[in-house]
Amino acid sequence: MDILEIIEKKTRGEELSKAEIEYAVMGYVNKYIADYQMSVLLEAIRINGMSDKEIVDLTDVMLNSGEKIELGFDNVDKHSTGGVGDKTTIVLAPLIASLDVNIAKMSGRGLGHTGGTIDKLEAIEGFKTDMKLEQLKKQVEKIGVALVGQMGNLCPADKKIYALRDVTGTVKSIPLIASSIMSKKLASGASKIVIDLKVGSGALMETMEEAKELARIMVKIGHLNGKETICVLTDMNQPLGYAVGNSLEVLEAIETLKGNGPKDLNELVINLGSLMLSLDKHLPIEEAIEYVENALKNGTGYEKFKELVKYQHGNIDKIPVSSNLIEVKAKKEGYIKSIDALKIGELARKLGAGRLTKEDVIDHEVGFVLHKKVSDKVEKEESLITIYYNDKKVDEQEVLNCFEIVDGVVAKPTLIYDIIK
Repeated sequence: MDILEIIEKKTRGEELSKAEIEYAVMGYVNKYIADYQMSVLLEAIRINGMSDKEIVDLTDVMLNSGEKIELGFDNVDKHSTGGVGDKTTIVLAPLIASLDVNIAKMSGRGLGHTGGTIDKLEAIEGFKTDMKLEQLKKQVEKIGVALVGQMGNLCPADKKIYALRDVTGTVKSIPLIASSIMSKKLASGASKIVIDLKVGSGALMETMEEAKELARIMVKIGHLNGKETICVLTDMNQPLGYAVGNSLEVLEAIETLKGNGPKDLNELVINLGSLMLSLDKHLPIEEAIEYVENALKNGTGYEKFKELVKYQHGNIDKIPVSSNLIEVKAKKEGYIKSIDALKIGELARKLGAGRLTKEDVIDHEVGFVLHKKVSDKVEKEESLITIYYNDKKVDEQEVLNCFEIVDGVVAKPTLIYDIIK
């Protein structure tokens, strides 16, 4: 078998056999296929797509490229396809664990313009995201929750390809996203899976058509592997909440756990959390919603978060934020019609909140805090957004251009579009 023949076959848009997919993927893992060759194959997949059979086969190859975890207990896993300002996992994991649901959550780092949960958690001084399996099991047995990075030999094929996609412009691909997500979920011991599938300008899936196709294939993969899988299609045409950037998002997550979160983040947490609780406890959704809302109001989720941080050696009182601030103000009065989430995410990455190369070091202290959301009224010279910066800067006019202000009243956007089972 020859990698060049495989690349040429996929470049022509032809279907690859499982043997060809396995040869390419495992050859890359074992270093006899180079970065540049895999990059070309990923680009061919991005352009020409894959059949359902190819996606299922690719998922299976990634799943079997390393170890598979047996947790020994039921575990409801939640995953987000990535968005700007998406700190949902940091809120949901302790919140649902406080309701007696086991959450052994393995998360990723930033991908493209979207932030990564692990990068955000590492903004907490001392917080350890590396953990051995036995440590993870013991922690979940003791406190019901653990938030860790992808483990050593869990889906090593995905781990290596994931990092390459981030820096080669091959992030936005339904086959690559589906196989990456589902291989990790299946390998990590999830009993049931809830996926927050972001849709819009700041998401990997920009249209409802793309999002529904991705949801369909992920649910199919889950069911083929005997896992109940639900996809919730949610809005990402503006950043989620107000904070964008690692430390800033952790602080907003903490406020949400205290019951003081932004309306959109709060709504999303309640919707996703109630699905997780309903699946685990076999509760009617209305009853699950009530439990989740109460856990937010009475602070039990926040108490569980403090316990989680302590167990993973973090200092909740030390979440550094830059003291260098720039206020960007509106040039006219009116109503916010749109906020370019993609551009905000890219500008945050330029500030150092994300990576442009695999070797880049994240600056946890930088990012943005919005003061207005879509449909809000704004006065001339009123603050739209605050930039937190250190060594790297962005052009203020570029930031201002992310906001479209119109004269007429703007309707509030829909947050939850659809649920696909």
